[in-house]
Amino acid sequence: MRRLSGGGIAGTVGVAVLFAVSSLLAIAGQLRVTAWCKRRWGPGRCLVAGLVLMASAFVSPLLTAAAPPAADTGATVVLLAPLVLSAALLALGTIVVFPFEMDTIVTLSGNRLVATHYCLYSTICGVGIMLGNLLTGGALDLARSTGLAALPWLALAAIGQLCAAGIAVLDRGRRLDLSRLASDRHRPAVGRGVPVSQLR
Repeated sequence: MRRLSGGGIAGTVGVAVLFAVSSLLAIAGQLRVTAWCKRRWGPGRCLVAGLVLMASAFVSPLLTAAAPPAADTGATVVLLAPLVLSAALLALGTIVVFPFEMDTIVTLSGNRLVATHYCLYSTICGVGIMLGNLLTGGALDLARSTGLAALPWLALAAIGQLCAAGIAVLDRGRRLDLSRLASDRHRPAVGRGVPVSQLR
């Protein structure tokens, strides 16, 4: 953002616009988007759709990955537009994923130690965000210095699509299905690997 805008006030305004777009989308759309998704899809499908949106957010920065800094205000607007689109898609993907992500944590916890599972989730996310930002920033700088500025964005998009595909596989196998998990927990112990000597 600051590199493309040439720094100064234009860079500050650009960063503010990114945060404003993300915040306004969340405030205006969270309840509506969640209700729309819930009416049409199950939790697994919603997770997949959100991840696909987030993965697609890394495509538009390819347009400006190797672009030089803007020379004037008009060029700045043109160069920053793909980044604003990227921020909007990331925000929309998060809006779609987040409620169903939280429900999935409860589902997988079996309604036991839910707060502990949320804590573990938050810890993993925090570590992932820290490492992700560090590695992505380093990769962007290295790729730009070697003339491969588009490569990190392609990698990020591919990783997002792989995550979406993984969730789709789990959903097809009903491994995110609350009713299936509940029935498994209440299934008789015979045939589930419990020694016969422990059965009463």
